[in-house]
Amino acid sequence: MDAGITEIGVVTGRGKRAIEDHFDISYELEHEIAGSDKEELLSSTREIMDRCTFSYTRQVEMKGLGHAILVGETLIGREPFAVVLADDYCVTEGDGVLAQMVKLYEKYQCSIVAIEEVPIEETYRYGVIEGDLEADGVYRIRNMVEKPAPENAPSNLAIIGRYILSPDIFDVIRSTPPGKNGEMQITDALQIQAQQSRVIGYRFAGRRFDCGSVDGYIEATNYTYQLQSS
Repeated sequence: MDAGITEIGVVTGRGKRAIEDHFDISYELEHEIAGSDKEELLSSTREIMDRCTFSYTRQVEMKGLGHAILVGETLIGREPFAVVLADDYCVTEGDGVLAQMVKLYEKYQCSIVAIEEVPIEETYRYGVIEGDLEADGVYRIRNMVEKPAPENAPSNLAIIGRYILSPDIFDVIRSTPPGKNGEMQITDALQIQAQQSRVIGYRFAGRRFDCGSVDGYIEATNYTYQLQSS
């Protein structure tokens, strides 16, 4: 919403119906808290539901992030779109990460990936880029490697879970052979797109928490608690 995006497509899977229920009216719950001091807590959720539309599709088999994005094509069509991976929780003091990236897309009109520096010994957990600095925090990507060992990493600039992708990425994913672990890797498709046209890596202003790990999840929880209580 901060980035002006109000049409939300969610790729879910087996056992994740709670996600669909979350962005819906819970009549029983609302009846229970009506007239209580908790009723005002509904306002932020209702604002999201009023301003946004939510559509859902299922990824029947887990074949990688590239495959998940391809599954979402029926919800998107032929227009640029953002990808948000929910286990990367990003906080900023000004514009949100996607809002920053939308401004960049308006300038460059190409796919953009959010990047950040990581310890070199952790490159095996990420897609890692190699590129040429074009402007402050903006790199034109020449090479991308999916989860390289530290000794093989082209840099310590890692791709995190915020993307803006041009619609031709769907055709690229379809024509890209499976990569590491037999999965459709979005990194491999973006590498082809970078060679054919242009892909930008953007060092965003803000902080990321890796909620896909126990330590990161606890760190994000503690940070948010301290923020709310300060």
